[in-house]
Amino acid sequence: MNPILKWFYQWAVPHFVYPRIQAWLPWVAILASSLLLIGLVWGLVFAPADYQQGDAFRIIYVHVPAAWLSMLVYMAMTLMAISVLVWRIQLAELALVASAPIGAAFTLMALFTGAIWGKPMWGAWWVWDARLTSELILLFIYLGIFALYHAIEDKRQAAKAASLMTVVGVVNIPIIHYSVIWWNTLHQPPSLSKLDTPSIHPDMLWPLLITLLAFKLLFVWMLLLRLRTELVLRYPQSAWVQAVMKPGANKDSHKEPSR
Repeated sequence: MNPILKWFYQWAVPHFVYPRIQAWLPWVAILASSLLLIGLVWGLVFAPADYQQGDAFRIIYVHVPAAWLSMLVYMAMTLMAISVLVWRIQLAELALVASAPIGAAFTLMALFTGAIWGKPMWGAWWVWDARLTSELILLFIYLGIFALYHAIEDKRQAAKAASLMTVVGVVNIPIIHYSVIWWNTLHQPPSLSKLDTPSIHPDMLWPLLITLLAFKLLFVWMLLLRLRTELVLRYPQSAWVQAVMKPGANKDSHKEPSR
C-alpha cells in the first residue's frame, strides 16, 4: 500500500488513535487555557471601552467566540456525517456523537450571553429576531441529533440516522450567518468578516481574535476528551481497551495484541 494512504488509514484505527489522544490532551489544554487567559484579561481589563456601549461591549469576548463555535462545530459535524454516510468510518461516527453536546453547549452559551447583552442594548432579554431564532433552532438540532443517536440501540444504525439528520440540518447554518444581511434584524452587520477593513478598533480586535483561537482549541480539547471516552465505550471487549483499563497500564498497553 502507498505509504501516504497507509498513514491516512491509520487514523481510522481506534488503537492507533487512542494513545495519540492521550498524548495530545495535556498540550492542547495548556495552549487553550493560556490563550483563553491572555485573551480574556486583555479584553476584559485592558481593552478600551466602547464609545457607545461602554463596558457592556466586553461580553463579546465570550459571546462572539461561542456563537462562532456553535456554527463551526456543526460544520465539522457535517464533514464527519458525510464520512459516515459515504465511507462508513467508525471513528467519524464517534467524533460526530462526541461533538453534538459540545456544539449544543456553545450554542446555549451564545444564547445566554446574547440575552445578557440584549437586555441593556435592546431593553429585552429575548426578541424573535432572525439571528436569535435561527440560533435557537440550531440548539434544538444539536439536541435532536444527540437524542436520536441514543434512542437507537444499534449504534451503527444510530450513527447513520444521526448523520442524515446532521446533513439535513446544515441548511440552518447559512441562515444564521446571513440572517443579519437578508432580513431587517436587530443584530448589527458583521464586524469581523471584512478582514481587510474590520469594523472594530485593533485594540479591541486582537483580544477577540485570541479568544476565538482559544475557543477553537477548547473545542478540540473537549472533543478529544469525549472521543477517548466514546472509544472505550464502543470497544469495551477489545484487547487494547482491556489493556489500557488495567491499573498501572503503561503507555504501550494500547498496542494491538499479536495474533
